[in-house]
Amino acid sequence: MAFKYLSNIPLNEARSQFLETLKSNRLHSEIETIKTVDANHRIAAQAVYAHISAPHYNSCAMDGIALDASLTFGATDTLPITLRPDQFRWVNTGDPLPADCDCVVMVEDVIEADHGAIQLFAAAVPWQHIRQIGEDIAQGDMIIPSYTEVSPAIQGAMLAAGVLQVKVIKKPLVGVIPTGNELVSPQTDPQEGDIIEFNSTIIKGMLEDWGCDVFVYPIVRDEQALITAAVRKAATQCDFVLLNAGSSAGKKDYSVDAIAEIGEVILHGVAIRPGKPVVLGFAREAAKIIPLVGLPGYPVSAILVLEELVHPALNLILMKVDQEKPIAEAIVSRRLTSSLKYLEFIRARVGNVNGKMVAMPLNRGAGVVSSFVKADGIIEVPQNTEGFEAGEKVPVNLLRKMEDIDKTLVITGSHDPLIDELVDLMKIKWPDSQVVSSHVGSLGGLMALKRGESHLGGTHLLDEATGEYNKSYILRYFPNGGVKLISTVFRSQGLMVAKGNPLDIELVADLARVNYVNRQKGSGTRILFDYLLKQARLEPAQIKGYDREEITHTAVAAAVASGTADAGMGILAAAKIYDLGFVPLIWEQYDLLVAEKTFEHPEFKRLLEVMRSDAFAEKLEKLGGYQLNKPGEVIL
Repeated sequence: MAFKYLSNIPLNEARSQFLETLKSNRLHSEIETIKTVDANHRIAAQAVYAHISAPHYNSCAMDGIALDASLTFGATDTLPITLRPDQFRWVNTGDPLPADCDCVVMVEDVIEADHGAIQLFAAAVPWQHIRQIGEDIAQGDMIIPSYTEVSPAIQGAMLAAGVLQVKVIKKPLVGVIPTGNELVSPQTDPQEGDIIEFNSTIIKGMLEDWGCDVFVYPIVRDEQALITAAVRKAATQCDFVLLNAGSSAGKKDYSVDAIAEIGEVILHGVAIRPGKPVVLGFAREAAKIIPLVGLPGYPVSAILVLEELVHPALNLILMKVDQEKPIAEAIVSRRLTSSLKYLEFIRARVGNVNGKMVAMPLNRGAGVVSSFVKADGIIEVPQNTEGFEAGEKVPVNLLRKMEDIDKTLVITGSHDPLIDELVDLMKIKWPDSQVVSSHVGSLGGLMALKRGESHLGGTHLLDEATGEYNKSYILRYFPNGGVKLISTVFRSQGLMVAKGNPLDIELVADLARVNYVNRQKGSGTRILFDYLLKQARLEPAQIKGYDREEITHTAVAAAVASGTADAGMGILAAAKIYDLGFVPLIWEQYDLLVAEKTFEHPEFKRLLEVMRSDAFAEKLEKLGGYQLNKPGEVIL
């Protein structure tokens, strides 16, 4: 064919034109259900929720003895206590906690005495060295939102939570067609003039790393009819077709004509070196669009084109963004202590809050696999270092690209499942959405905003004097302004009890005769419960379990469902997840407190949009116990 001049389109423009053309022609993803054990590096097609808690039973976390902690009260170095064999049980790590016990003492702290008795030189505290039900993941918790790449840690979290199958984006099948008269299969004795065909192996490996299935076709000779027939066949069998060594700036450029004959050429030639003669196009097959790309023959050129143009197109199908792991400096949000003996790696959530890079360390427990699911980066505490103080700058090995970190919306405050649902709806509508959230209670959220370490947080703080929510606290902690209160929902708070309420718990006063599980200090639910105790003329000391704390509503529900607590304060949505009884006490106001600068944050604008959507209203209806309260309206 006659010599053709190539275009010279800038790379960004070429990429944008290619991707927008594919989108406008309805390039789409397919979904399949696979076993969780086979889901590594696959993309979840929808949100994944825990079927069971992890752990699903109260587990001994140390080798030693299990016993009732009250038996040890008063033990000291000078006045040890002696326990009979019938007052404790020997246990190993992972054993179920015996029914009459509430703590474990490590074997190295146990001194054996005569006749099977033991001595203890220090008092134990309830629930020490015990992994409680739902410590890692509580039944009904969202493990990952839609379009999240499944990692080995996520697989472990899902399996621990009883999720044995998962819906994922089906891997696109990419056909690779090597072309050239001089090409031969890899061999040890090629003849002069033979060129060993190894590009397809490089291409195949890269595509597999990116989550694709790959089929490499036999080498096709440089004849227009043969190449066109090969592309046509591949387009009927594959989701994406790469034609290698057929594009060039010279006389024997068969790719552009083959693509034009069976489909449409978007552009031929990009202003990059190497890689300029790339051909980008597509074909339609059975109401489906098939991207077609003619790659340059030189391997470096082909690799560059794959990374810059093919990879973004495959990400459209896979609902996936290629990840980098840069190093950044960030302010650590709380004190981190560490042993002098080791180099320690601490998982953290990371966000950019108005120019301040903030790292929020996650749970360091050896059994807390969910911290890997949530981690955005790794903080390294060097050997011979005691740790870092809150507010200190620390290096973070990012697990996400810096541009993603920079646009991440940081939510720190009161826990509520509706936050997870908002994040999921954002991911469904905008797969590139970046939101991280941490549960530190309403007061913790206020303080994070005051320190400039978050963009917004959930809050439901009751003013006992006025019966009003949130406003008095904001005026007290932010006398000079700088934040806005956003109306969100009313939600039903009450007592979560066993199904059927067998203990006839109807009032707060009834809690004096049962085992209770509380929320953490600083949470709005804890403040509300303390207020209700005062109204019932009860002291915290009269409530067995008042000092037993959990940080989420679902973790409280898990404790009640397991029978280790008879009641706990929480929202109706959490009780429904665990099929518990629920004694409603109050409809409370749950709002979002937002830094004024956050109103211009693109991700916050997205959050407001989904908060006002019918899809969010439907989510709340399904969860139960919510009433929309002019969501998104500024009320202070």
